[in-house]
Amino acid sequence: MDEELKKTDTQADAADDVVIEDSDEDGNVGSPAEQLKKLRERLKKAVAEKQEYLDGWQRLRADFLNYKKRTDEALKSAEETGKAVFIEDLLSAVESFDMAMANKEAWEKVEKNWRVGVEYIYQQLSTALESHGLKALTPAVGDPFDPTLHSAVESIHTDDPTKDHTVAEVIQKGYKLGESVLRHPKVKVYSKE
Repeated sequence: MDEELKKTDTQADAADDVVIEDSDEDGNVGSPAEQLKKLRERLKKAVAEKQEYLDGWQRLRADFLNYKKRTDEALKSAEETGKAVFIEDLLSAVESFDMAMANKEAWEKVEKNWRVGVEYIYQQLSTALESHGLKALTPAVGDPFDPTLHSAVESIHTDDPTKDHTVAEVIQKGYKLGESVLRHPKVKVYSKE
């Protein structure tokens, strides 16, 4: 309540500062109608200035919000790009694990404790990458060939029309980060020509 009184007093003090300065040569201030006319002109000018300041402030606020939005988007994009570059660098390590464990006969000959330890490390790495949005793209043999998703490295002739434009063999699996393909799976494709 005390603050409201102080605010009212401050506004009243500002209103008391309003002085009509225009007077004629004899020092006469003029009639009340003339004073009212001058006050209205000053009020009109003050309202116009207030609107100009308000418009400027609103433009600056909108510009700032747009700047903040662009900055946030740029930061997010840079973060995603950095993440993608880092994960791409790790893919060669993941593929090395895959190649080491692909030969089942040789892999089974490795000492069990060592093999279990390596498989555990591989699982940890895979889990960490998956938690950051990495997904393996491994088409199955017989899946339809999708040129937007797969990378054809060789065409294999077939007489079977049901195999035309389907995956014949997966050479290298691909990876997807979020909705972006980091690496397209390399496949051989059946072709009836």
